[in-house]
Amino acid sequence: MIAPARRAAYDVVRRVFEEDAYADRALDTAVAGFDQRDRALAQRLAYGTVQRARTLDFGIEQLAKRPVRKLDGPVKASLRLGAYQLAFTDQAEHAVVDDAVELVRAARLERAVPFTNAVMRRLAHGLRGLVASLPEGPVKESYPDWIAETWARDFGSETALALMRAQNDPPALEVRAAEPVGYPTDVPGAYQVDAVDISRMRPMSRASQLAALVVGARDGERVLDTCAAPGGKTIMLAGEVTAVEIHPGRAEALARNVGPNVRVVNADVRELAESGFDRALVDAPCSGLGVLARRPDLRWRARPLPELQLELLQAAAERTVRGGTIVYSVCTLNADENEAVVDASGLQAVPLTGEWPQYAHPTRPEFLLTMPHRDRTSGFFIARLRNP
Repeated sequence: MIAPARRAAYDVVRRVFEEDAYADRALDTAVAGFDQRDRALAQRLAYGTVQRARTLDFGIEQLAKRPVRKLDGPVKASLRLGAYQLAFTDQAEHAVVDDAVELVRAARLERAVPFTNAVMRRLAHGLRGLVASLPEGPVKESYPDWIAETWARDFGSETALALMRAQNDPPALEVRAAEPVGYPTDVPGAYQVDAVDISRMRPMSRASQLAALVVGARDGERVLDTCAAPGGKTIMLAGEVTAVEIHPGRAEALARNVGPNVRVVNADVRELAESGFDRALVDAPCSGLGVLARRPDLRWRARPLPELQLELLQAAAERTVRGGTIVYSVCTLNADENEAVVDASGLQAVPLTGEWPQYAHPTRPEFLLTMPHRDRTSGFFIARLRNP
């Protein structure tokens, strides 16, 4: 009998790579009705397999002598899941091998059972040593080349490797709370906890909270939140807040969760027929290279969005009063989406280093840049700008 957690993880891996499903949503479906222990194991196996896919595929191809892309979907998912357990967990080898074979058999691919069995036994014998012998870099750490190259360009090869390693580790569990919980951090209202009690706190990295705090919104001011959903930052803003969200379903969900000072508008901020805001927050869509630890599938689908980001920043500036401030934040570590977008906007930077010196950008100290390997939180770029 196939262990329930392995069956669920296998289903998630297939959906992510065959249907382009999001890992977290696929997991929710796969573990419905599971107890906490099986759910946690399924998540660990599924997320780890998705995250480490490049390393696993390299090992499978080396030991199976067959390109992974030519394998049937069930065989590919079974071998990837089995390989992850053999290389990165302490699961019993015989159970891992047996379940990998049974998953292929359950998919009615009897002809592939001998191949799967043979490859799994080779992986059990040689994969862990093969992975350990790989040179440091994107194959060993399982990243697309372009991400590794971007980080090496922007931060140097040593920091690039540190970022790859850090975002392969489980992220710290950080929350926003109105009263002290868990362990305090250097960001007011942000805490690190061992478990989330949704009645007392909201899951939110302290880097994300920092972006909202930098806005500095005050009662009596008109504040524009240009890309508001899911609303964690929106809820933190004081003043009369206009929260703009382009997706109808997300806007509807946002409206149910905000306070009386927030008005939700389902629109594209680039077409918003309102202006005269004192402050604006542009928490723009991005490649997400600072949150890869939280989203295991993102590294395989991430794309930079500098053109869109510049348009959103310009739209916010056009709707903000002269002398007003605009905070531009993105959860990515990529100069093309960070300082290059700000530079292209022509807006004047209001230095932040004096307020948050521990998060100063390494080469542009007027901006903030949280770094997962150094700060143990999400990677965020934050700039405060003044409308001329």
